[in-house]
Amino acid sequence: MASSALQQFMPNNEPGHIKVQHILIGYKGSVPGKAILRSQEEARTLAYDLLTQARSGINFDQLVQKHTDDAPPGIYGMSNKGVHPAQGEYPRDGMVPAFGNVGFILNVGEVGIADYDPRNSPYGWHIIKRVS
Repeated sequence: MASSALQQFMPNNEPGHIKVQHILIGYKGSVPGKAILRSQEEARTLAYDLLTQARSGINFDQLVQKHTDDAPPGIYGMSNKGVHPAQGEYPRDGMVPAFGNVGFILNVGEVGIADYDPRNSPYGWHIIKRVS
């Protein structure tokens, strides 16, 4: 079955493929290879402040450039469970669970957050914008 046809039949009306952009806000010791000095509570506060700014219409690309603890521009294509990844995409199961869980429920243009969780989002908070 072609991906576009499969997209219409995914459980929970989730798309087969998405593209998201994110801001990773880590804390001391959470992101391998990054010398982050903020505490876990400071990271949480910053993440929710950035979520508010992004939802209010502040330019998301600028927020990414200024704040992410990942490599900008932080854009990832993902394929849903059971859907073969297109070239350059990651399978949903290839990302931390919370990242895909949030990304696949957002509508295009919406911004959400994947909270830090040691098992499902171990690097910190992800402010995620669905691009397509």
